[in-house]
Amino acid sequence: MREKKKAKVNKSGGFESLGLSLPVYRAVKKKGYQVPTPIQRKTLPLVMAGHDVVAMARTGSGKTAAFLVPMLEKLKAHSTKAGARAIILSPTRELALQTFKFCKELGCYTDLRATVLVGGDSMEAQFEELSKNPDIIIATPGRLMHHLSEVEGMSLRTVEYAVFDEADRLFEMGFADQLRQILTHMSETRQTLLFSATLPRMLADFAKAGLRDPHLVRLDTETKISPDLKLAIFTLRNDEKPAALLYLIRDLIPQDQQTIIFVSTKHHVEFLNELLKSEGINLSVVYGAMDQAARNIHIAKFRARKTMLLLVTDVAARGIDIPLLDNVINYDFPPKPKLFVHRVGRAARAGRTGTSFSFVTSDEMPFLLDLHLFLSRPIKAAPSEEEFEDNRDKTQETMDEANARGTVYGRFPQAILDLHMDRLREVINHGNELVALHKACSNAFRLYAKTRPAASFESCKRAKALPREGLHPMLRSAVKAAEADVAAFAERVRAYRPRQTVLESEAEAAKGKNKKTILADVVEVMKRKRQVHEHVIVAAQQKEATLKAAKQSFPELEEEEPPGADLPSRKRRKSVEGGKKKPLSYRDEEFYISGIPTNRNFEAGLSVEGGGDKSGPSRMDTEVLDLIADDAAGQQKQKSTYHWDKKGKKYVKLNRGETVSASGKIKTESGAKVNAGNRGMYKRWKERTHMKVTTLGEEGGGDSRGGSSDRGGAQAGRKRKGAPVANADAKNELRGVEEVRKHRQKKAMKSKLAKKGKDQKKGGSKPGGPRKVGKGGSFKSGGGKGKSSGKGRR
Repeated sequence: MREKKKAKVNKSGGFESLGLSLPVYRAVKKKGYQVPTPIQRKTLPLVMAGHDVVAMARTGSGKTAAFLVPMLEKLKAHSTKAGARAIILSPTRELALQTFKFCKELGCYTDLRATVLVGGDSMEAQFEELSKNPDIIIATPGRLMHHLSEVEGMSLRTVEYAVFDEADRLFEMGFADQLRQILTHMSETRQTLLFSATLPRMLADFAKAGLRDPHLVRLDTETKISPDLKLAIFTLRNDEKPAALLYLIRDLIPQDQQTIIFVSTKHHVEFLNELLKSEGINLSVVYGAMDQAARNIHIAKFRARKTMLLLVTDVAARGIDIPLLDNVINYDFPPKPKLFVHRVGRAARAGRTGTSFSFVTSDEMPFLLDLHLFLSRPIKAAPSEEEFEDNRDKTQETMDEANARGTVYGRFPQAILDLHMDRLREVINHGNELVALHKACSNAFRLYAKTRPAASFESCKRAKALPREGLHPMLRSAVKAAEADVAAFAERVRAYRPRQTVLESEAEAAKGKNKKTILADVVEVMKRKRQVHEHVIVAAQQKEATLKAAKQSFPELEEEEPPGADLPSRKRRKSVEGGKKKPLSYRDEEFYISGIPTNRNFEAGLSVEGGGDKSGPSRMDTEVLDLIADDAAGQQKQKSTYHWDKKGKKYVKLNRGETVSASGKIKTESGAKVNAGNRGMYKRWKERTHMKVTTLGEEGGGDSRGGSSDRGGAQAGRKRKGAPVANADAKNELRGVEEVRKHRQKKAMKSKLAKKGKDQKKGGSKPGGPRKVGKGGSFKSGGGKGKSSGKGRR
């Protein structure tokens, strides 16, 4: 009854109802937290109850505090026993450092010790930190595996609390094998937490195998973008993207707003960085293979608002909190809808407004349709120039309503693009480095286009039937009247379809000049073909005109039809007879009540599943999302490969990120590989500093210099047969208080015995006289304490 009452109380309220200890609660209040976020309200009771949890929520929802608060509450105070009790694994160095800083802030009122192990830092400095017996280790998988292979006796059997932060990034960066090896070093009684923004296929399999009856917490609010975020979709060619990006940065986006630009590969980052620098634009860049020191410098500049632009690949799409972000530019449209939501989720957070600008080519239009099906949001093409001029007021009203209901996509003004493209073409051609980078960028994009997943078949079919879009309404005001006329003329030229082919035109031109060519026969064949199929062409034109007239007469029928639907289905759903509309269904919409709630999908996203039944892990399969690497080598590795299994004598298909090579190397977070064997770094450090890392079974709360309590005294100076000890005769100057006391006692006893022996020799005592061996190795004569049986002594 007491447990039920406590659980009932914990369901309501803020952090006060969680039953936190005073040090943790004071730190939470000092941090400024008042009410838990949705992910914290769902996960904190489960984690504090001891359950394994797989939590999914978008970036910036408070996942870090969701696992740090119960961790500090569970550990409470520093333990003198050797070995870490909690491990937090992060995919990148900056995320590990950010988590370490957050952990120190929340643990400021406790005596818990925390350390961070990341690549790029000195191994010896990290040995010294481990010798202080930390309770919490925040590390990247590569550096942690390096320490496990280097330090003799280092064990993770004492770990009670294991957290995989941004677990999807851990698997996408190729740490799958290392994570499985790390789990083998831990005990089976640990509590394991997976916090992620997405759920790749390998992560779902890993959660099924490495966790015990996990609770799946799905706060899929990332399936819906923020209502404060404005979407701007521009259609253009691939070679026009640099010019459009330059116009957005210089003219459209205010100079006091921070913007993140997402590109597909690191070659795009290098090319656009040099191109924009040549135009006098200063920006920060981040990509996967970048040096750690340079990465930290660029991110620090952007956070300090010294640079207002950050050019990144998907390595910065999640996990790094960049406050006060205003705009997001998708230079290359993402192939997965969830990836688009994660990118634009960097803006319009915490009540702020933001704008997302996306460039879409004709090949990427199916991805745009998949996105809006995923968001359950309508999409509409911007009106053409002729429609806008014919009915300006009505078209503008329709555009405003469309913007409120859904998304409008339109063309980028060609006049603006031509102006900037001419300038950029001159800049690229006059620089050898830019020419090489542009070529590498083009090759990388071709490989990226082959590697990215394909859009759905229905979206590809709908993309071909989409109407031609006009100028985007956001940029219409930037185009002058003359440019608008040019755009209208260009629109009419694009819509013009000549009745003759190129071959027929050349044949008639040659005939006018009284020249005989072989194209004369082609002209006769085409004339006969047109005579045969003329009625088919006329019937198709009449059908198209009838459908257009029906759409203008009954616009409400068009609203019920999804955008881009094919013409046969549209014909089946509506008909025009005598100017009256036939009912589309027998239902009376005024009185009909559907059996499915309108908010069913939204409510299903805010759910907790699993915890003993099979529903939790099985639902993980529906949340799978795999990202594409940002370099050519990573994209090649992501392709599915086959490996010959010698035991099974068959080919085994490997998923993305899986390897079977036992080369004895460890992959770090920067992509470099180091030897996994013991290279003696720890041994040399131990001999030089006379310090050591406390191992399992030792006391770690006292002296960290390697002087354990079982050393010293008579045992330290005793010679062992058959087991020589290196440097056994060397004088150890670094000893504890107990060892110094025992050493002094031993030295005093030796001097006393030596003096006693000299006195006996002077007094003529017999060497074979009765003697007794006392405690502690002291010698006593047979006559009693302090007296000698020899006559000479008297």
